[in-house]
Amino acid sequence: MAKRANRPTLMTFGDSAENAEPAEVSSRNREIVRQFIWDVASINVHLEEIRYFWAKVLGISGPQWMILMALVDLDQGQGVAVKVVSKILHVDPSFVTTQSKILEKKGFMRRRTSGDDARVVQMSLTDKAYKQLENLSSQREALNKFIFAEFTVRELKIFAEKFRSLKSRCEKASLMVAIENEHAEE
Repeated sequence: MAKRANRPTLMTFGDSAENAEPAEVSSRNREIVRQFIWDVASINVHLEEIRYFWAKVLGISGPQWMILMALVDLDQGQGVAVKVVSKILHVDPSFVTTQSKILEKKGFMRRRTSGDDARVVQMSLTDKAYKQLENLSSQREALNKFIFAEFTVRELKIFAEKFRSLKSRCEKASLMVAIENEHAEE
């Protein structure tokens, strides 16, 4: 078996000189990387369970909950285009369109055609949605406080920045793998 070249894959945390350089995927830390990947997968499962719980309280699905949360985060008063929500959720725009129509029928959102481009649908939350989300806000705040209790504000900021960087590198890695597989199929 050919020996693989060690490639930097993960920045480590800490102040020591040992932690100042990118981590190499070596036999020494391969287990750390493997465990980290499993932990991220596990966190995703638990977050999905929490999303489904909140969605059930509102009588909607988990993906519909995520659409509502995207609108809470993104809407600056003008509504949010289907394309923007689909991009942040990493789903096809037709899925957001279908689910937003269901949410509209349930009274959680408004959909209107953009005044600038009739092909664009702008979505926004209704007063009903804001009221129902407000009813859950103290529970959601308590849950976030519990989840992030071990972090100081500074630590959480650093962790979030590192995690965003890791997310970006994973997106690029995904494209690299797709390109490599495309060339392998030729």
